[in-house]
Amino acid sequence: MASWDLSVTVEDLGSDAPAVTLSVASDLHVGGVILKLVEKTQIKRDWSDHAIWWEQKQQWLLRTAWTLEKYGIHADARLLFMPQHKPLKLGLPNGTTLRLRACFSRPVFQTVMGICRMLNIRHPEELSLLRPIEEKKKKKDKDSAQEIYDLTEVPLSSASQPLLYDGMPAHFADSPEMEAVYKMLSVTQPPPAPEVIAKQYRPASVVDKAHINGRWLDSSRCLMQQGIQENDRVWLRFKYFSFYDMDPKYDVVRLTQLYEQARWAILLEDIDCTEEEMMLFGALQYHISKVSQSEPQMQSSNAAMDDLETALQSLEVKLEGESSSASEMLENLTAPDLNDYLKIFRPKRLTLKGYKQYWFKFQNTSISYFKSKEESIGEPIQQINLKGCEVAPDVNVAAQKFLIRLLIPAPEGMNEVYLRCENEQQYAQWMAACRLASKGKTLADSSFQSEIQSIRTFLAMQKKGSGSHGDAPTSDESINTHSLVSPRYHKKYKTKQLTPRILDAYQNVAQLSLTDAVMRFLQIWQALPDFGLSYVVVRFKGSRKDEVLGIAPNRLIRIDLAVGDVVKTWRYNNMKQWNVNWDIRQMAIEFEGNINIAFGCVTADCKIVHEFIGGYIFMSTRSRAKSDTLNEELFHKLTGGHEAL
Repeated sequence: MASWDLSVTVEDLGSDAPAVTLSVASDLHVGGVILKLVEKTQIKRDWSDHAIWWEQKQQWLLRTAWTLEKYGIHADARLLFMPQHKPLKLGLPNGTTLRLRACFSRPVFQTVMGICRMLNIRHPEELSLLRPIEEKKKKKDKDSAQEIYDLTEVPLSSASQPLLYDGMPAHFADSPEMEAVYKMLSVTQPPPAPEVIAKQYRPASVVDKAHINGRWLDSSRCLMQQGIQENDRVWLRFKYFSFYDMDPKYDVVRLTQLYEQARWAILLEDIDCTEEEMMLFGALQYHISKVSQSEPQMQSSNAAMDDLETALQSLEVKLEGESSSASEMLENLTAPDLNDYLKIFRPKRLTLKGYKQYWFKFQNTSISYFKSKEESIGEPIQQINLKGCEVAPDVNVAAQKFLIRLLIPAPEGMNEVYLRCENEQQYAQWMAACRLASKGKTLADSSFQSEIQSIRTFLAMQKKGSGSHGDAPTSDESINTHSLVSPRYHKKYKTKQLTPRILDAYQNVAQLSLTDAVMRFLQIWQALPDFGLSYVVVRFKGSRKDEVLGIAPNRLIRIDLAVGDVVKTWRYNNMKQWNVNWDIRQMAIEFEGNINIAFGCVTADCKIVHEFIGGYIFMSTRSRAKSDTLNEELFHKLTGGHEAL
């Protein structure tokens, strides 16, 4: 049996200490090596978190039962014995930085789960870590070091849900300082100063946005394998814009951080919105900031009431399942009629004609249109099935523009159709009907009226307020408008022009509670046409130019880089398979109807794109029945590629 001397550097002995030399045989297992190391160092402490890192192979030796021979370790191996959990600086969406102990030895997916468990953020699969954008430091900024909140003393827990005390995790209730940190996590930050906004990196083009997506860490590999060292800085951000089971009672930190990420996306023009929408976002920010001072925290949970509510909810799900066939029969009998004159426009067709008026009829999940009301008894010109389609608003209340944008699945991609409504009443009904039909629901569904009401509320918010300003600040209590809107509007308007416009929008949201205002902000953000799009610059097979691939929660979009127009759209539910040729770093995707696409990635590794697609498919598999347990194995199968566990 071969035996030799093995050198291992023990991190706890200090950087200047010589390596510890052990006499080992090839059949000695890794656990035996650790035991010999501990005996030789003669330091009495808890070594349970320590493991061996193999520097040349960039690999942790976590299988302690494996022998040195099985791992392929010889005398020339550079081994380090060190803790698996180390301090990491974590930048949060709200701009604050925490210093906490994170796992450096497990896949980043598990590291994020541990961080979210500590911070009381449910559904950690929606978040991930990315490398921060390097900020240009000026000489003046040397002294203005950002405050870092230290959580390195928080004990690491393996429980899936943290133990709550007075609505917050028990480890935050240990001291007033820790309570202050939790408050900072769960309470919205005041609007940032204009100079702070000006200092932030603002993507000037879709290519700049694409470069940011090249910074995501690989979820299948550990921090050490990706060059992240102790005390390095990384960002925690929502990566997958598919938010499941959002409940203000349980998700105070999750909602607050999501609001902060959405707010910065608006302020830094990471997502496009109309001028009216920007004023509404500004009004909501002003209201949220004002209310959070008097109503410091969103609703937290009450254990007894929560148990009762959970029981009622599961009973409701059970009853829904049992009575589905009866309810379907009843729906067909009681579905309300919806038909009217609307105008239709197909931008894809090679025609200069504008909107044309037809008589539209809504039936089940389809719309049919006829030349006139009188001809609606016969065959329609066309019937469009809306199930599985994309529905997006294109509204400007001041200009009386009420458009419904439909992206309808087709074998070659997506067909785009615009419906123009005459007024708010008509728009609210048809928009609600289209949204329900896209989810496979008919007009008889119980949520139809509430959907109409929700759309009317949204339209009312965009209307200009009339009469007195009610709760609006008096002239001497001015609002800092430059903290509420993106820099583009600072250049376009003066403060005295912005103030009345934001205050007009404020009238429609002034009565909302803190929770409702945050939820409304997120709803409007999620209704923006470009919401949830993550961009990557790619080169399609057979093409000589770079193009942009937009990755959304339910589809892929091919965008012409020169013009910015959407060339093609492919939906995930039409996808048959996708794979990666790791040798040439090329992705190939096959869709129904014998449609095949292949591309290489320019601004990000193809593993990042592969992970985005697999991640979104994983998000779509979540259901209420399985919401308590996270299928980690399935996530790695869908996102891991050749490194899948």
